[in-house]
Amino acid sequence: MATLMDVKTSFVVVLLHCFLSLATLFCIFAFARGNPNVPCKVREREALLTFKQGLRDRSNRLSSWIGEECCMWRGIGCDNITAHVIQLNLRNNLYDEFAGDEALEQSQLRGVISDSLFELKHLHYLDLSGNNFTHAHIPSFFGGLQNLRYLNLSFAGFVGTIPHQLANLSNLHTLGIGGFSLQVDNLEWLSHLSLLKFLDLSYVNLSKASNWLQVMNMLPSLSELHLSSCELDKYDHVPYVNFSSLTLLDLSSNNFVYSTFNWMNSLTSLVTLDLSYNLIQIPLTVVHNMSCLRNLDLSRNNFSSTALNLFYNITTLERLGLAYNNIRGVLPRALGSLSRLTHLDLSLNHLDGKIPRFLGNFCNLQLLSLFMNNLGGGVHEVLGNSSACISKNLEFLDLGGNRLSGTLPDELGKYQKLSVLFLDGNLLSGPIPMSIGNLSSLRTLFVSSNQLNGTIPESLGHLSNLEQFSISDNLFEGSVSDVLFSNLTKLKILYASSTNLLTLRVSSNCQLRTLIMNSCRLGPRFPAWLQSQKDLRALYLSNASISDVIPSWFWSLSPQFEWLDLSQNQIHGSIPNFSSAYSIDLSSNNFFGPLPHIFSSSIRYLDLSNNSFHGSLSPLVCEQKDKMRYVQVLDFSKNLLSGELPDCWMNYSDLRMLILGSNKLTGNIPSSLGSLSALELLSLKRNNLSGDLPMSLQNCKGLVTLDLSENHLSSGLYIWLGNSSASLRVLVLRSNRFHGSIPQEYCHFNLLQIIDLSHNKLSGFIPQCFGNLSAMVRQVSGETFRTTEIILIMKGAEYEYSQSLSLVTSMDLSSNNLIGEIPEELTSLYGIRFLNLSHNQLHGKIPEKISNMTLLESLDVSTNQLKGVIPQSMASLTFLNYLNLSHNHFFGRIPSGTQLQSFSAQSFIGNHDLCGPPLTPSCVGDDSSLEPTPNVDDEGDENGNRGPSLNEAILKVRS
Repeated sequence: MATLMDVKTSFVVVLLHCFLSLATLFCIFAFARGNPNVPCKVREREALLTFKQGLRDRSNRLSSWIGEECCMWRGIGCDNITAHVIQLNLRNNLYDEFAGDEALEQSQLRGVISDSLFELKHLHYLDLSGNNFTHAHIPSFFGGLQNLRYLNLSFAGFVGTIPHQLANLSNLHTLGIGGFSLQVDNLEWLSHLSLLKFLDLSYVNLSKASNWLQVMNMLPSLSELHLSSCELDKYDHVPYVNFSSLTLLDLSSNNFVYSTFNWMNSLTSLVTLDLSYNLIQIPLTVVHNMSCLRNLDLSRNNFSSTALNLFYNITTLERLGLAYNNIRGVLPRALGSLSRLTHLDLSLNHLDGKIPRFLGNFCNLQLLSLFMNNLGGGVHEVLGNSSACISKNLEFLDLGGNRLSGTLPDELGKYQKLSVLFLDGNLLSGPIPMSIGNLSSLRTLFVSSNQLNGTIPESLGHLSNLEQFSISDNLFEGSVSDVLFSNLTKLKILYASSTNLLTLRVSSNCQLRTLIMNSCRLGPRFPAWLQSQKDLRALYLSNASISDVIPSWFWSLSPQFEWLDLSQNQIHGSIPNFSSAYSIDLSSNNFFGPLPHIFSSSIRYLDLSNNSFHGSLSPLVCEQKDKMRYVQVLDFSKNLLSGELPDCWMNYSDLRMLILGSNKLTGNIPSSLGSLSALELLSLKRNNLSGDLPMSLQNCKGLVTLDLSENHLSSGLYIWLGNSSASLRVLVLRSNRFHGSIPQEYCHFNLLQIIDLSHNKLSGFIPQCFGNLSAMVRQVSGETFRTTEIILIMKGAEYEYSQSLSLVTSMDLSSNNLIGEIPEELTSLYGIRFLNLSHNQLHGKIPEKISNMTLLESLDVSTNQLKGVIPQSMASLTFLNYLNLSHNHFFGRIPSGTQLQSFSAQSFIGNHDLCGPPLTPSCVGDDSSLEPTPNVDDEGDENGNRGPSLNEAILKVRS
């Protein structure tokens, strides 16, 4: 499900960048149609038919390619006089319309491009873009079609190096070869295309072509240049720029870090400049001489707000995009001179201060986005200025994600052309003004995550064009009648989560596609008004206080659902077999009975955890394997499932998360689990599983989290994970019957943050190479990874981790039969926070360098055979808040310092020769009431020898 940020970002991207659309230029050519009085050339018709034979045309786009008159075939254009084929247009238009995956794949031509096309000697126009000639190289014979003026091969599945033979196309005006798997080592061949006006190499890897700027400088006719996402980070110096006719330059999404871009001074015809999604530090004075500049996008850079002053002289600027940058400070007044601006995007920066009033003077402004900054003050600075002319043409306004306060002004109703309004994520208060009903063009209204209160005004029902509406997380109250919704016939998406004091009922006139009402008080009965919603695709009613049986009419709606979330309620009863798609979350309810059968080949996510389902997994997992073969997440944990684990997992090649913990499953772990090559998370904890671990698990090379704790698994650990689990971050095997030594191969788990082998029968030494576990050597970054709820025993108690697990570093080897000393190498684990080696047979001393473990929060080495004095350096472990050294053979004084003295005596008991606070008030020989005298302790005996210290004396006695 798309997040609100995704929705807002897509709006901005579409509105700001539609003027860069390739389709606009690619469609400017008028197609010649065949003259029925001039017959098609036989050789050319045969060449086309041979070409067709090599293609797979699933959508029958070439069904018209029959008969004698090839000039009348779809996609073919002929000269009206000579009847030679001059145009071949097989562009897949669905590629530009962002169709669904299945529709796109169905429409794409595939197969092999026959060299019979070389017979089309008179071809002027060739377009194969948007198809899928998978893993094919661009045919070099295209370079022989020397009459070509237009060639578009963009995003057609081609791979490899672009052939230099294209240099022979000296008549070419338009060239598009954008693609994800294409590359060039040198662009010198492009310099031969002197007539080129339009060039698009987007997504082609040009990292080795440092001469790209020099080559472009040899194309004096070039008008548009698209080099987006080309891995560019540098360019060779050019003394002057010769392609001054350039009107559009797109260098977005590259790797430029620093450049003066002085050569841009000569681009006096530039209309559109896009340097977005780079990390450029650039003196913006270079744009002063671009007197014709109308569009400028320098997004995702590293500017301060003072750099905006440099736009003062560019009075013709119409589009200014600086999103995704590090712009700080207040908006300078110089920006107010750009009176022709139609699009201004400064979203996702660090702007502060108030929204300047001069923005109200931008009479031509159609789009204003200040989303996700630190802007404060009242929203009336823009919306409440009655004399501002910004209201005349503004269509898109995004002020979300700031710190704007105050109430919404009545002047809001003046924005007659406003189509999209985002005010979410601020500190706005008060009611929604009645004037909101005047915004007759409004299609999107987001006011969620504020402090708005009062009732929803009835005038909102006048917004007959409203399609998306979000009021979540406010303080609204009262009842929203279905009369209000009866006029919102175009409303498709409604976000109303956490509006706990609001009673809401949607009219049948309003047919929603997405309804999100998480954490609303809809219960205790299941909302009957949902029965009228015949077009729902996404329904989220999590934590909605429903404690009812799901009515039968609801399951009849299930075929239309793509996303269904009824989790965290008290819904009870059994679930019938039903058909649904993509994502189902019924977790944390009171459902019982056997697992339902899900008849849907589209399902990707299924969560039935924390209910009372019983019986076997096999009927659902094995009998429905053909229906569920694309599922990625299965969570049936915390139920009453019994029987053995099914052995049919070889049918689930896409499965990434399998969570079956806290059930009553028995038997062995089946070897077919090893066929889950995409598996990232496997949790089988708290069952009654037994037997050996299957060696096939080493095939799960992408495994990140493995939790097999609290079962009856036995045998040695061997190297059943070994070097194949380089991705492993969480390994929890606690409370089983594993025996033997800890394999040295575990030291290769460089991403391992959590290892729990406690409460087993492991023997031997702690591997010294554990000090090489690099994820514990450094402080973890908090990077999220696939996980589930993990139970860890830390600080003497049980803790449950889920989302915060990425910040935990822990090693628990307790309650085994480990011997030897604590390896000094462990002290190099500077990032570890929890270390438990208790209840083993370890001997020797605590390593002196333990103070290197500066982030240590919990240390437990109790119930071993450790001896010696406690290192004084432990007093410097300032994060330590749990310590257990009890039941060992430590002696001497507990090191002084507030850190160790803050623990109770329980941390040190069972060490009979240990003394000092907090265990005892003092040590033998302490007498604070006496002044020191010159005896053997201070000045030595008559021979000058000092007496033994307290710790030395105790050591002598023990020896």
